[in-house]
Parts: sequence; structure tokens; C-alpha cells
Amino acid sequence: MKSYIYPTTMETAHALIRQLIKMMNNEPERTFYLAFSGGSTPSLMFDIWANEYREVTPWTRMRIYWVDERCVPAEDCESNYGTMRRLLLDVVGMPREHVYPICGTNDPEHEAVNYSARVCATVPLRDGLPVFDVVLLGAGDDGHTSSIFPGQEHLLSSSHPYEASVNPYNGQKRVAMTGSPLFTARKLIFLITGKSKADVVRDILESGDTGPAAYVAHHAGDVELFLDAQAAGQ
Repeated sequence: MKSYIYPTTMETAHALIRQLIKMMNNEPERTFYLAFSGGSTPSLMFDIWANEYREVTPWTRMRIYWVDERCVPAEDCESNYGTMRRLLLDVVGMPREHVYPICGTNDPEHEAVNYSARVCATVPLRDGLPVFDVVLLGAGDDGHTSSIFPGQEHLLSSSHPYEASVNPYNGQKRVAMTGSPLFTARKLIFLITGKSKADVVRDILESGDTGPAAYVAHHAGDVELFLDAQAAGQ
């Protein structure tokens, strides 16, 4: 596990974008399969990416997927797909056929099955499991990641790439990537910023498997943490 710490949230976002572009430029013949999470920090990253790195990003070699999604329409401000589409994908003219959103208006159990099948049909497989080149994760104050909350750790051992989940605090239904693709990803990156995440970062780096985010960080293959100074404060 590698950690990269930057003074501010904005500098952290810039560094991660540059890392992703470098990774793709290092293998210029490959198509890259990337799964993104939502949240305020990724939203900042999407905005920066569209406005400052548009001309140097190999968009046509990217295939875009989602780690998780809230069960809301794409036009809703809480939609992870809708947010990325507005801030980044539409701005850079990303071809729609290269974008694979989770449908937030379908029944979550049904959509989890559908999206699992869609991912397995379009992402390279190893031993029957999809292998993303990059999975970008965040972490909640409670240690949740990929809409897998404390108490839902059984989703980490599911044999299906995606499962339905529920936010225990407000009852909101979601679709979440399970442990299968999280642990098989070529690279798993946590983007975590802000003082409120300092305890979670400490747990990831120093504790045992105390919560979904820490468990994933400890059991995935190639893990990197992109942090700002406040998140790394502990």
C-alpha cells in the first residue's frame, strides 16, 4: 500500500489526474477500464480534469464504469453518473458508447444483476471475474466504501460483481461493487480528503480490518491512497 499526501484537496485531485494520465500513456496500445465513485472530492477532480487536462487525456482509450450508484434518476443531484456526466463526460465529448452507467431508476436488485452481466460482457475477465484497470474509491466517516456500510461486510464476499445495498442512515437504496472486482482490480485507488476522514485514514493505515474501507485496502492487490494533509492528520 502506497500513500501520497498533498497540502490541499485541489492539489490531491491534480496529482491523481496526472497519475491516471501517466498510467494510460505508459501503455499507449491498451484500452483502460476504469470504475469511478461519487462524492464531493471526485466531483472537484472531474471539474479540474475537464478544464485543465482535456487535451492531454486519451479519452478514446477509456471505458467508464461506476463503483456504486444511488437509486435516483440521472438528473438528480445525488446521481454519481449524472454528476460525472455534467462535470466531465459531456464537457469533453466522451463517446456515449464508451460509458456504462448504472441505471438508478431500476429496481436495485434487478439492476445489480443487469449491471453485473453488462460488466462481465464488456470488461476483461480473469477466472470469470471482471478485472478493472483502475477502481477509484472514497471512504465515509464511518469507514464505508463502495456503498458497503459497516454491518454489510457480507457484500465483500459475494460471488456477484454488484449487489443491492441500503444506506442504513437514511434507507436510500443503492447498487454497489462487491469484493470480487475490488480485489481483482489491477490498481485500487482511494481518494480521501478532509479533516473528518482522518480517523478512517488512520484505520486504513494502522488498524486491522476495522470496517469495509480498511478491509478492502488490506486485501486488494495494488492499493494507493491519495490524501490531503487534513485527511492524513492522524
